Amino acid sequence: MSYKRTSTHYSMTTLYHPPVKHSVEIAGHKTSISLEPIFWELLQARAAEEEIPVNALIARIDAERILAENPPGLASAIRVWLVAEMT
Repeated sequence: MSYKRTSTHYSMTTLYHPPVKHSVEIAGHKTSISLEPIFWELLQARAAEEEIPVNALIARIDAERILAENPPGLASAIRVWLVAEMT
């Protein structure tokens, strides 16, 4: 990986890393999303905090995103959701 996690904080050793494709299942539908490693780790950490599977958290974010007037792609929605949760 291109970053280190210490406690609940993340520190990048390489600032930029291209997205990595991850297979996920949303409501019984298999798909893939491409996220930068730092966003995937943040997503995993948030799911662990809530004691739910990553797929369940992604499904929740997906359900929220499709209600938007102009829904973004799923990967973008995940990034925005994670940043919003941090503020």
